Amino acid sequence: MIDPVGPDDASLVEAYQAGDESAAGVLVRRYSSGMARFVYGLGAPASDVDDILQEAFFRAFRAIGSFRGDSSFRGWLFRIAANAARDLHRRGRRRGVVLSIDDHEIPDLSDPAGEAEASEAEDSLNDALGRLPPKQRDVFLLRAQQGMPYEEIAEALGTTPGAARVHYHHAVKRLKEAMSG
Repeated sequence: MIDPVGPDDASLVEAYQAGDESAAGVLVRRYSSGMARFVYGLGAPASDVDDILQEAFFRAFRAIGSFRGDSSFRGWLFRIAANAARDLHRRGRRRGVVLSIDDHEIPDLSDPAGEAEASEAEDSLNDALGRLPPKQRDVFLLRAQQGMPYEEIAEALGTTPGAARVHYHHAVKRLKEAMSG
């Protein structure tokens, strides 16, 4: 049995390839929460997030032999999740961009003015995120929501770290403009 805290991703991938099914479970537990927030932030309806994650993990473990290890497993996995979410979108089931509020302060429901203000800000942010070009939105969510370094973002989205920085900069600028206007 593999210790969920200790082994790095490369060791877990190697163990899974050698037939240790528990290694897959550790990787799923390690990344499912962050991937769920990411695909939800991409606009996947909450009701579809589990299906997208299941599909992403299925694709990843089916293709794990193609993981070269010269990039991060997390970046590779998030790229697969983004593709699975896009596939859902292409099938016409996307309903809009929603930003997860996990790990953020929830407005005080006893203060109607504060609740209304928070709701308006959330609506404005969701609207602004929805108007970003897809690459900017994806980079922004991976950086701001997942805390990924640019190298992993580049791997996840099939771009370069420099391009990821530029996309992030433009996304932040557009979001600031939208929120201040």
